[in-house]
This record gives sequence, C-alpha cells and structure tokens, in this order.
Amino acid sequence: MVNIKIIDEKFEKPITYYMDDRLKRNIDEKIIPALDKNDKDYLIAIDGMEGSGKSTLAFQIGKCVDPTLDLSRIVFTAEDFRQAIYKAKKGQCIIYDEAFTGLSSRSALSGINRALVSLMMQMRQKNLCIILVLPTFFLLDKYAALFRTRILIHVYENKGVRGYFRIYSRRLKKLLFLYGKKDYSYPRNIRTRFKGRFYGVFALGDKEYDKKYRKKKSKALEETEKNPMSAGQVKYREQRDLLLFLFRKTTKMKYREIKTYLDDYDFDISYQQISKICSKFGDSSRELPDSSENSEDIAEKAIE
Repeated sequence: MVNIKIIDEKFEKPITYYMDDRLKRNIDEKIIPALDKNDKDYLIAIDGMEGSGKSTLAFQIGKCVDPTLDLSRIVFTAEDFRQAIYKAKKGQCIIYDEAFTGLSSRSALSGINRALVSLMMQMRQKNLCIILVLPTFFLLDKYAALFRTRILIHVYENKGVRGYFRIYSRRLKKLLFLYGKKDYSYPRNIRTRFKGRFYGVFALGDKEYDKKYRKKKSKALEETEKNPMSAGQVKYREQRDLLLFLFRKTTKMKYREIKTYLDDYDFDISYQQISKICSKFGDSSRELPDSSENSEDIAEKAIE
C-alpha cells in the first residue's frame, strides 16, 4: 500500500490515506498521462451494493488524480453534472455520486447517459477525469458502458468486511456488459487479476467537510424523493404505456415476444412489466410465469 498525502490550504492537517500499489501505479502511468494528451478524457465507472464504499474509493482516486477536487465537483443530478463540466478547468476531476436507491436510479441515470454523449467534446477538450459512482454498471446505456468508460471498478464486501475492489479493463468490461446485463450478474468466467483493498478514509477533507458532503448528498436524495418524476417524464411514460398496449393489441404478440422484439432496439423492459402496463388498459390475457427471475427483480436486489 502507498501512503498518499495531499496538502490543502483549507485544512490544518494534510489529507492522508493508503492506496493499493497497483492502482496508484496505474493512476500515475495511465490515467494522468492520458489527461495530458490533446482531446483526451478519462471516464471511470465504479459500482457496487449500497454501503460498500463506492464513494470512498471514488474520492480517493479523484483526489489522487486532481488534488484540487472539492465538493463543488461532487454532483448528484444530471443538471449539476452538466454545469460542473461547463465550469471545470482543464485536467480537473468531476464525480457523479449516485444519491439514488431502487429503480429511481434508472431515470436518474438516463440524464447522465445523455450528458455523456452531448458533452463529449467538452470533456475531451478540457481533458477531464469523470468518475461515475453507480449502483450497478448495467444501468449505463451500451454506448457509455462500452465506448466511453475506460475501466469498471466493482466494489464489494468479503465475508462482511468492506473495502475490496476488482478492476475490469476495457475488454473485460465489454464482455461483462454483454454477458451479464441480462440478469445483472458478474459471470465467474469473466475474471480479472486486478484486485485490491482500500480503507474508509474520507479523502476530500476533515470531519467537518465530511459532514458537509453527507448533508449535500442527503439533500439531493430528499429532493429526488419529493420529485421522483417531472410532469414531462410522467407524460412520456403514459405515452409509452399506451403505445405498448396498442402495439400488443395490433400485433397480437405475446408479452415475451414483445420483450424479445424490443430487446433488438436496446429497450430494457421485462415481459412482466409489459403485462402490467397492458392490464391497465383492460388487457386480461395471462401468460405462464417464466421459471427464472426477471431482470427487474435482479436489478432491485443488486442495488438494495
């Protein structure tokens, strides 16, 4: 383990924490040099169960890459993410720190997915390091997951002890996304030798700064719960539901057949959801349940 010491004028004592040797070497030899090249950025995805330490590791990596990183560039919404990118200076780090639980993460991440595409030029021109902290990597759309993120860091517990991670390279995370997305799993046959440990030190500052971060995150979560969907989002959902029902009524396709058809267009919805949507409009057709769990149920378990 390497001892990281960062001196920040805002705090009386230096910020110190330990980092895995191989991780530190990759930051020094790959991530930071990549940000020095013209029109290059570096996107990192960090996922894991709630409370596993994702944010802690993200802050440690972010502070190591960019010692100027502070709360102004820790964001919780798509709009704040956009603003942070516009305001960021060359070579800085921005962390999208998910403050969402359950299936609300799906709608929250849709804005981030769009921002990753629309602000791609800004991120590259400014050589930004972007760290996305997510409940599960599979919530990213295919473009962001396969082509924008450079690595995936999966944070997990070992026998109830937090502070473990696995890093998947660009090639491995591609395989993981293609073969694991169906059931939100991490197939054992897709293995990485890049594993390590980290410890629960808040890398952005002292205890008072830690309190400010937690207060900011808690406020973001409260706002999300108060306004889980905008009026426009509710309208689009209702339109989607009606179109699905009309599609079912016109084609006479079974729910599973509709799901298979939509899968070809990367439309992520289970046949059980399609059944519930159609039943709202009086569709009383019943189909035998599948023996396997649907991806929606597994996703809920993965991000509890």
